[in-house]
Amino acid sequence: MLAVDGPSGSGKSTLAGKIVAELAGRGVRVALVSTDEFATWGEPVSWWPRLETGVLEPLRAGRPGRYRRVDWSSGAPMPGEEVEIPVPEVLVLEGVSSGRARMRPSLSLLTWLDGGSEAERLDRAAGRDGEESRVDLRRWQLFERGWFGVDGTRAAADRVVTSREW
Repeated sequence: MLAVDGPSGSGKSTLAGKIVAELAGRGVRVALVSTDEFATWGEPVSWWPRLETGVLEPLRAGRPGRYRRVDWSSGAPMPGEEVEIPVPEVLVLEGVSSGRARMRPSLSLLTWLDGGSEAERLDRAAGRDGEESRVDLRRWQLFERGWFGVDGTRAAADRVVTSREW
């Protein structure tokens, strides 16, 4: 199991997608789970028990994992479709808090992606999610700055990369 963590707008989803494609191209059974499919503005990291009980515990037991993704298509978070995660050889967790302290003993690798200044990352995230989300994204940045400071994610990473390195 590996985690790709870092602040919003740093390029985690892109990097994780490249890792998954590379592993799949080598014939490795790989699955990707993004924390974006769990988190909401009001619940940025406290959703973790749903990931633990729905995905991680079943996979550890050799059974497929399941979760209901958050659907943002209406502009507000709503319960979306159910996703099944077949038992992979490699599970890639991607997103803010994927490398949290609670997970580190289970990880083979924790990669931290810096991805530029807060202003650059905010511009990228607003470009991705829509300009109307800028205020919420800025509030999210302030939250994650505190989260990462307390969790010590970057300092615990096995590898720290910038978006320019890949």
